[in-house]
Amino acid sequence: MTRFIHDQFAKDYLEELLTPYGTIQSPRRVAGEVRQVDLWFSPKSEFTLPPDPLGILARAIATPAIFEPFRNPVTADEISDCLLKLLEIRGELQREANRNRGSIAEEGKPKLWILTPTASENLLQEFGATLDLEYWPMGVYFLPPQLRTVIVVIHQLPRNLDTLWLRVLGRGKVQAQAINEIEQLPPDNPFRANAFILLNRLKADLESKQSSSLEDRELIMRLSPLFDQQLESAKLSGLQQGLQQGIQQGVQQGLQQGERLVVDNLLRVRFGTVDEDLAGIIDSLLSLPPSEFTPLLMQLSREELIDRFCNND
Repeated sequence: MTRFIHDQFAKDYLEELLTPYGTIQSPRRVAGEVRQVDLWFSPKSEFTLPPDPLGILARAIATPAIFEPFRNPVTADEISDCLLKLLEIRGELQREANRNRGSIAEEGKPKLWILTPTASENLLQEFGATLDLEYWPMGVYFLPPQLRTVIVVIHQLPRNLDTLWLRVLGRGKVQAQAINEIEQLPPDNPFRANAFILLNRLKADLESKQSSSLEDRELIMRLSPLFDQQLESAKLSGLQQGLQQGIQQGVQQGLQQGERLVVDNLLRVRFGTVDEDLAGIIDSLLSLPPSEFTPLLMQLSREELIDRFCNND
């Protein structure tokens, strides 16, 4: 069960990083039998490679890309299934080009990126995967050119900023080290805050499923201090904003506004954004004292919060 939680985290994480640079479909349906790719990325027409902070992930999105992240080591059958989906999408694009009496430019052909924590040497050899150490780091394996497929073996990637945003999708010590490195990034890093929000959401999801996996329990423990920091920052930010407004509105109104901003910030820490449904329960939450609404915000899932407070006027 928790494998699906990690899979969802990987898709949400990549979507959050890549959305500023193109169109995301997650999942994207493939014609023929009912198949879906995990994440389809199409660069914006005015797209330029993002700056260094995205590292090799920025190079991966220079052309349309299919991302298939795997929590467990990818198998031969899973690679074959990914290749089949890639070829079906290429067929769709070619048929569309034929209808328009055109052709697909080389830069318009999608590339498949399979992200796996580990892969055996035998598996890589069976698919003809090779390294290109002149231009790409260790761990990035290319299938024969016409297949336009790359297998990224995350645990082989060198430990540097260029690979950081992919190593977050690793397991065990590799993922923990990547989290440490994100924590040490300057606060103004454009991807740091969003990564923390998604990691906190992963922690909450794992706790809600009460995973018995030692690896998951260790990950929860590693994320707990990070979550506490985000929680304290959300509270402090809300109170400060409320008090600043209170200079003109009156101290009491400022404190009330501060509590509202605290709730809003805590919801963002838990769920990444405050949509219409979550915004609709803020007044009901504020009817409780902070000592009561804070633990509820941290413990209940999004659905449980809405069910409990949407009609509690």
